[in-house]
Amino acid sequence: MKTRKSILRVSAILAAVMLTGGMSLAAKPVILSAAPITAYAEEEGEYKSNGTFDYKKYSQYIEITGGKQASGTLEIPSSIDGLPVRKIGIYAFQQCSATSIIFPDTLEEIGPYAFGFSENLSSVTFPSSLKVIKFHAFEYCKKLSEINFPEQPIWTGDFTFDETPWLEAQRKKDPLVIVNGSVIDGRTCTGDVVIPKGVTYVATGAFSKNNKITSVKFPASVKHMQENTFWQCSALTSVEMPGVTELGFGVFGDCDKLTDLKISGKLTKIDGYTFTDNDATATITFYGSQSAWNSVEKPSGDAFLQRAKMVFDESYQEPVDEVIGDINADGKCDSADAVLLQKHLLTIEFLNEEKAKIADLDKNGKLEASDLALLKQNILRNK
Repeated sequence: MKTRKSILRVSAILAAVMLTGGMSLAAKPVILSAAPITAYAEEEGEYKSNGTFDYKKYSQYIEITGGKQASGTLEIPSSIDGLPVRKIGIYAFQQCSATSIIFPDTLEEIGPYAFGFSENLSSVTFPSSLKVIKFHAFEYCKKLSEINFPEQPIWTGDFTFDETPWLEAQRKKDPLVIVNGSVIDGRTCTGDVVIPKGVTYVATGAFSKNNKITSVKFPASVKHMQENTFWQCSALTSVEMPGVTELGFGVFGDCDKLTDLKISGKLTKIDGYTFTDNDATATITFYGSQSAWNSVEKPSGDAFLQRAKMVFDESYQEPVDEVIGDINADGKCDSADAVLLQKHLLTIEFLNEEKAKIADLDKNGKLEASDLALLKQNILRNK
């Protein structure tokens, strides 16, 4: 059995590499961000160089594939040959000697291993245009202590910031590392973990190989469970995900103690390798009808699913997460809320105690211009 299981594990890992490295992940961030990644037609691209940067030229954009090593600040251009620079490719600047990087506001994607092992890199600021940072992109950057993120969530891959001072510092503050509604890392969490309201995205491999977490509960705002989320979490016994509509590759791979799984009645797909190498016998509570479960796209003959005891809970009501900045309680944060707060600040029309508490976005106990600025930022994020 162990030999068979090892073979399956190697096969699963190889499949994960193929899936994450060989296929575009651009479709995934669309559900997370107000500004989706531009969809480009499939084409080969033409390899070129301008003496400073090596790049692939496509009909609509440029992907930088490498360039001369910079000892100080590496500035990525916003355009080459009259086309916007949208991507930085795999291994493009791995082991570069730059201390900082200036990214253009045209950039949408940073590829796998792009800046890994850059020993002098100490700070980066990501532009608001950025949507995807793929796996291992900044791993082992031993001096990288300052990372400035844009206000919207960014899709991140496995071990994106592994072995950096920045990640270690965040873990010391809270082992559940969350940036702008995205769980970046949870591999040092312990015991029972509750993901807070407002989180919309969980990075691939976010909890992988964590042998100290026992349960995780997600808010309904998390809709997709990405690849390898709980890969080899050997102590994990219970997971609740009331809003998830899709379970990706290896999410519960090799989680042999998983006995309690609660999943959304809106689930539409379970990947063929979601439960790979999982020998557990679980009770699966499906928040919907048996007919809805039967309509879910899932692998036929999956051993984990065949062993599981199914419970169908049609009475379950998906919790409605609080909308940050929804002063008028209409279920959304928009310009109407900004008008109410502005009138209060101008002493034209005052908010009652309950609405004032919602409007106090910086949670300092008073309403002021900074709350209005935060509210406007939230409105832009939700457009």
